[in-house]
Amino acid sequence: MINGAISHDQVTRMLLGKKQSSREWWLFVKPYVRQRQCEDGVLIVDDPIEEKPYTDENDIICWHYDHAKGCTVKVINFITALYHAQDVFWPVGFEIVSKTEWYEDKKTGKKKWKSKETKNERYRCLLKQAVQNEILSLYVLNGIWFASAGNMRLVKLDSHKDFIMGLKENRKVALSEEARARGQAPVHQQTDVAGRYACHDFPGGGAISFLSQPPALQKRRWLDGGALSVISDLSLIAGQIVTIYQKRWNTEEYHQSLKQNASLAKSSIRTETTQTNHFVAALRANMKLEWLKVQMKRNYYQLKSQLYLSALPQAFKEIRRLQYDLAFLPLTAQQKFISILSYEYSIG
Repeated sequence: MINGAISHDQVTRMLLGKKQSSREWWLFVKPYVRQRQCEDGVLIVDDPIEEKPYTDENDIICWHYDHAKGCTVKVINFITALYHAQDVFWPVGFEIVSKTEWYEDKKTGKKKWKSKETKNERYRCLLKQAVQNEILSLYVLNGIWFASAGNMRLVKLDSHKDFIMGLKENRKVALSEEARARGQAPVHQQTDVAGRYACHDFPGGGAISFLSQPPALQKRRWLDGGALSVISDLSLIAGQIVTIYQKRWNTEEYHQSLKQNASLAKSSIRTETTQTNHFVAALRANMKLEWLKVQMKRNYYQLKSQLYLSALPQAFKEIRRLQYDLAFLPLTAQQKFISILSYEYSIG
């Protein structure tokens, strides 16, 4: 289609070249972000997975627990910082989770692989990078897996932004210093969680710590299938919380496009470097598709339909030309050509 402008060897050299990182990615996406960023933008951190059942294991193609299936599956797991502004998603940073260290499971006694850094540490790294890159955002949104005390302090106290986080019902909070001293029950056992409560560290661990301005605990069934959200901006009302947090659910459309339209999972390469570079190439492809969506004011699937509708008349014209040329061939050659064409069509 591009008349040999890019060769197969060029693609191979790109995959085998220097392993791309979030730093190089920011240099690529920065001009796009600067054109669309605004004061009411939000930064969304999510950790989707993409199954790779037929790819050999390495540091980044490894086994992770899939909450949808309730079991461990062989996937590539990546943490993405998405910037949402003016109805467009721009990935401004990413971390691919790699498992490089052995540890012994205390329950089963088996040796397993683990990552050198936790997901919460990677979360904080992406957030610090976004703040350093001066990305305009008012709120930070994430799910229940990143609703930790350290992350809340980093967002509110260090980054000077507000957050809305889903919260698991088994998290423990103390409503006062006295309650903290004597211990406290899980938050779902509180008689009233609609007020503005100060959340302090629980001595046994697993509690939320927020020692400055107390966050609000809101009883909402629409957050992550749970019942609670933690909001640092106490001026928000229920409708505003729903509107803002709904932007996080829209990331599913972006990740679906990354997998389906940018062929994230369709790579037959095996090494960590080539898989990482293929991942970045898929990000670039989807990024350009996102920009095309903005320019054309159509969604992904309208663009795809338009491409098909433009391509089908050309394909039909080519078939008619082949049929015309076939009429002047000898009979044996016609039969051979038809059999080859039929085979290609059946497997294509």
